[in-house]
Amino acid sequence: MAVRATVSRFPATLEALESCAVQWGVAVTPFAAADERGQPPTTGSGGDRVPRCEHCWAYFSSHCDLERWGWSCALCGTLNGFDDDTARRFQHPDACPELNSSFVDLEIPVDEAEGGGDGVQARPVYVAAVDLACSEEFLELIKSALLAALEALIPGSLFGLMTFSHKIGLYDVQGPIPVVKNAFIPPDIEEDGLPVALEDAMPLLAFLAPVDTCKDRITAALETLRPTSSWERGAASGQEEDTVLLGGRGFGTAMSALIDYLSSEYGSTFALARVFAFLSGAPDYGAGLLDTRRFGEQYASKGVDADLALLPEQIPFYRDLAAVAVQAGVCIDIFAVTDEYTDLASLKFLSIESGGSLFLYANTDDSTLPQDIYRLLSRPYAFGCVLRLRTSSDFEPGNSYGHFFPDPQYENVQHIICCDSFATYAYDFDFVHNDGFSRHTDPAVIQIAFQYSVIEPVEETSGNESQLSASYKFCLKRRLRLRTLQYRPARNISEIYDSVDPEVVLHILVHKVILESLDKGVREGRQQVHAWLALLAARYNEALSSDARAPPSSIDVDFSQCPQLQMLPQLVFALLRSPLLRLHEEGVHPDYRIYLQCLFSALEPSSLAKAIYPVLISYSSPDKQAFPRHTLSRAALIMSESPIFLLDAFTNLIVYYSPTADPSIAFPPPRDCLLRTTINRLKQDRCITPKLTFIHGGKDDSTLFESYLIEEQDVDGSGFTTGSGFVAFRESVRNVAAEIIQEEIGS
Repeated sequence: MAVRATVSRFPATLEALESCAVQWGVAVTPFAAADERGQPPTTGSGGDRVPRCEHCWAYFSSHCDLERWGWSCALCGTLNGFDDDTARRFQHPDACPELNSSFVDLEIPVDEAEGGGDGVQARPVYVAAVDLACSEEFLELIKSALLAALEALIPGSLFGLMTFSHKIGLYDVQGPIPVVKNAFIPPDIEEDGLPVALEDAMPLLAFLAPVDTCKDRITAALETLRPTSSWERGAASGQEEDTVLLGGRGFGTAMSALIDYLSSEYGSTFALARVFAFLSGAPDYGAGLLDTRRFGEQYASKGVDADLALLPEQIPFYRDLAAVAVQAGVCIDIFAVTDEYTDLASLKFLSIESGGSLFLYANTDDSTLPQDIYRLLSRPYAFGCVLRLRTSSDFEPGNSYGHFFPDPQYENVQHIICCDSFATYAYDFDFVHNDGFSRHTDPAVIQIAFQYSVIEPVEETSGNESQLSASYKFCLKRRLRLRTLQYRPARNISEIYDSVDPEVVLHILVHKVILESLDKGVREGRQQVHAWLALLAARYNEALSSDARAPPSSIDVDFSQCPQLQMLPQLVFALLRSPLLRLHEEGVHPDYRIYLQCLFSALEPSSLAKAIYPVLISYSSPDKQAFPRHTLSRAALIMSESPIFLLDAFTNLIVYYSPTADPSIAFPPPRDCLLRTTINRLKQDRCITPKLTFIHGGKDDSTLFESYLIEEQDVDGSGFTTGSGFVAFRESVRNVAAEIIQEEIGS
């Protein structure tokens, strides 16, 4: 569990919080294997026996003060007595992880009636739902992706293959040859469900095949997949052949039927079923049909904000379906491979609200889909998670951000359907009263409790090797992860500024601007970000300036006396230049914007910072790094005089050779050099597969690389200019900051 705060020294009062203008909050990656310093938790059992405070229900931790007969809560200070069980346990401190560490991960006993225990089957279940209203190229990519997925699945997993178009196809691969049963989807969107239930077409346990014994037959079934013709789809919908274009993608009906199909075995065969839905376009048939004509509307001529019109969902169908999926124990990942408008604004809820992820690939040629799905299945995940953040009594959580849903009964409790080691959530804080912290010498305390389930294989004790290879068992484990942290209040604003973590500030800022964009449009989001940076500059200058009437030209927008703030102007400038906040008329596709919103709101702070403001590293040779970071400008390239550059933009890795590079330097770099080793390490450390591109300046098209040199681009997106870009942006921030200062002097 990694926890990073925007400031490591908290503001002591409400006045200090408002005077510093810094975001106040934390980013939490609950299922990370270690904390932010790389230290793993102390593990053990007895998660159900950790003492709880009688007043605030916080858990005991090593930060609590121990008395002879009790303990004082680190959060609220309440004195709690020991019960007999705790008194006995605490006599053996080595057996009580919570006594020795503020970061613990403890097993909770699970009743076999709830699907736990070593003797109960809780097999991993995976279903691929493949769109056949597609092209041959799309289908070849999906076949490659599913072959990669089969390699990543652990033996004993159950796998089902379903197709959809104007009909649903269910594959039984447990016999000598694959058999497919079809159920036709009614074209009428008002009709409720299928004429025949999927369970009646094929029993679920015939559909879900063991991967270890049926992998070859699953592969054979994949080879039989063919796109449905427009003639087939037209005939099924009762339309003439020449009136049908590409319709017949009954995704909504198919997903609804699949969730209902799987729900019968939830809690017996499986504890969580993961569905991989592969889409080549928008659902245009049956229930959940989406009207893509809104993308072609001439919004500008109507005086309508195109971004505000295209970001909301069209219909609540997929959001409602996600709620049904959660109740059925089904998590859905959507992989959209298309450059056409698919209305991800409506579809995204089916993935993110069921605990899944949303992936978008513009074409099949250089898609990283096979690598992404292999990566997704190779890393551990938790499910059925409950996340609770508690604070000491003088402050409290304000807003929470991330792909979770709030508990309907309890405050500050979030439910997460499925969570991997990268998934990150954020909270900001508010003071309970205007006085802030009542005792500035006492630390502020945060406690995060994360309760989750995992499926683990059960080791067979039988000595019969043939039995071992033919039979796999799994059990459900429930665990409680606790992290308690202390933060000292700052004595003055300078201490706050000196303790800022700019990546976490950006993390919370991005969450806020995404919500603002969805509510009021991208223009409002852009204005919010620019106004915040100007306010921060004004507050910084007011705090550090001895002359409040200094001319605007003397206002320091580079935060020259505070290294921790110096990266923020570049981060905000890059955020305004990113597709997340560029305008529709600048050519940003609404589906790509939605994809970035979903991706960025799940990233941990360091990854998000790279995605917004890429890291540019120079190398004097493939085996020697020259400088660890440059600004994103042509001037930086010229001044460095290095022949090789590595640009890490999180989703893209670009190796760029300068046009003046010595011809004797190998291009592309050799596989055993430092540069290649760095690239491989970077690729391994992230949740998606970055595209790797090699560009030799002067020989290859350098447009992709140069598009990331944003500091010479205008903030409104008009491309390269002379003498504007980041320089002009700084001046605009300085002018607004000066106005703020003058208004406050006048008032």
